[in-house]
Amino acid sequence: MPSAAANLLNLERVSKSYGIRPLLTDVSLGVGAGERIGIVGRNGDGKTTLLEVMTGLEEPDSGRVSMQRGLPIGYLHQGDELEDTHTVREAVLGGRSDHEWAADPRMREIVDVLLAGVSLDRAVIGLSGGERRRCSLAALLLGDHDLIVLDEPTNHLDVEAVAWLAQHLANRSSALVVVTHDRWFLDAVCQWTWEVHDGVVDAYEGGYAAFVLAKAERQRQAAASEIRRQNLVRKELAWLRRGPPARTSKPKFRIDAANQLIEDVPPPRDRMELQRFAAQRLGKDVIDVEDVDLFRGDRQLLSHATWRLGPGDRVGIVGVNGAGKTSVLSMLAGALAPAVGKVKLGRTVSLQHLTQQLDDLDPEGRVLPTVESIRRITRTADGEISATAMLERFGFTGDRLTARIGDLSGGERRRFQLLRILLTEPNVLLLDEPTNDLDIETLNVVEDFLDGWPGTLVVVSHDRYFLERVTDSVWALLGDGQISMLPRGVDEYLERRAAALHLETVTAAQPEPEPAPAVPDRAKAGSAEERAARKTMSRVDRRLERIAEREAALNAEIAEHAQDYVRLAELSAQLDELATEKEELELEWLEAAEVLE
Repeated sequence: MPSAAANLLNLERVSKSYGIRPLLTDVSLGVGAGERIGIVGRNGDGKTTLLEVMTGLEEPDSGRVSMQRGLPIGYLHQGDELEDTHTVREAVLGGRSDHEWAADPRMREIVDVLLAGVSLDRAVIGLSGGERRRCSLAALLLGDHDLIVLDEPTNHLDVEAVAWLAQHLANRSSALVVVTHDRWFLDAVCQWTWEVHDGVVDAYEGGYAAFVLAKAERQRQAAASEIRRQNLVRKELAWLRRGPPARTSKPKFRIDAANQLIEDVPPPRDRMELQRFAAQRLGKDVIDVEDVDLFRGDRQLLSHATWRLGPGDRVGIVGVNGAGKTSVLSMLAGALAPAVGKVKLGRTVSLQHLTQQLDDLDPEGRVLPTVESIRRITRTADGEISATAMLERFGFTGDRLTARIGDLSGGERRRFQLLRILLTEPNVLLLDEPTNDLDIETLNVVEDFLDGWPGTLVVVSHDRYFLERVTDSVWALLGDGQISMLPRGVDEYLERRAAALHLETVTAAQPEPEPAPAVPDRAKAGSAEERAARKTMSRVDRRLERIAEREAALNAEIAEHAQDYVRLAELSAQLDELATEKEELELEWLEAAEVLE
């Protein structure tokens, strides 16, 4: 890290306690000009307290905080400070006239992205929690600050907005300190990761991937006795190293020892084994959505949509806020009926639905008795486990075992809600924004549990890392009334959204049709090159359709031959061959499409 002289602010031997609990003990650190720092740690370990002490909102019990004179700081709190009597225009744009902000490309982009769908003349008092969050973030980003401090900025943002925010912050010259549990965001934005734990702050160079590598190395050197925590970190490391190349960092410390940890670590999930167990528990038929029209109020979300979920499918759903993701889960759960068509559940389906609401918990109940009333012994992939052991696995120890549910924090209640659902041993699990209020350590535990959970899983989440970590395929609601599979996952979703927004912008700027201008690299209309490209795309589309049909047939065979391990191996090899061919075809399709762009 840079020397103290170059820092915008410094903490020197700072300590801070709440009651008898020390959150920071003799902490010394600094933030340099232009640095981008991510802060991670368990809920309640002092991340927000560190931000408040750094920025002068809280006085330390001891030690010294110094910063450059007149340092302009922008601080996004977890709550907002908007005036209910203001309009959005007043709250976000202050005294700026429309021509002033609209003429500045940076300002215009912030308003267009974060306030999409929100009228500038609306009153703040009528905004939803997510809209208020976007307004607060937009107001901060429109300012000029040498240091930007963000406390959970991705809350209420969809995948698309999170990707935009990461790019925007990476392009700014301001220093950044951000508390977030969004691991993809940490990797995309941060140059340093600070972990707050046990009153101290440990600094790691790089984003989340580098943090996991360094932590694994530190555990190896220390021969950590906490076997479960070490295994979770190894598992997370194995996932990162086997993931897309863009996720891996280039840390400057030696990683050979860390790599030794994962030489023999298998993939996080044994897909074939889970599918075999799922087929035993569920049979062939799980959920069939047939020719469905779905409405929420007057708005049509699905039109003649057909979708099949089979045994062991692990599916993520993405879409902009308001696209209907929560409504689709409610439809699958039977809480929202389609206007037309059918949703059929298999005879053996035992379904549980984790909603975004926390009000289904009895505030007077106690943690351990409530869990034991559901099931004292639970069967997992690792064997049987007691209710107390399950609670400990999910972070409920000591006095938290007997705590009133109403006294739990938001993160604890979310953990408890998920645990209570898992204890019922469902074979179909619908999760609506399951990562809300959960810290990274808890997310690791949830992911570890789901790795061995044999059933059909459907996840709606803005947390891109979690989505890619626990699901095998990504589907999108793109506003066309269908549920569309995206072979390349979230990356393909963002590309499609960007293309759609670009088309909207061009259409709005050119209301009257005009001859398209010549594009130098585009094939001429009617040329042999254009005809060849279109022919290639058509041929590839047909082949991809046949591959999709063959994949469906193979998956059906897998369900039929759940006990025939020789046949399962053959079917698995055929699926792998199809996956390889599909990747090659998709690349060929993209190359042909570029000729026509």
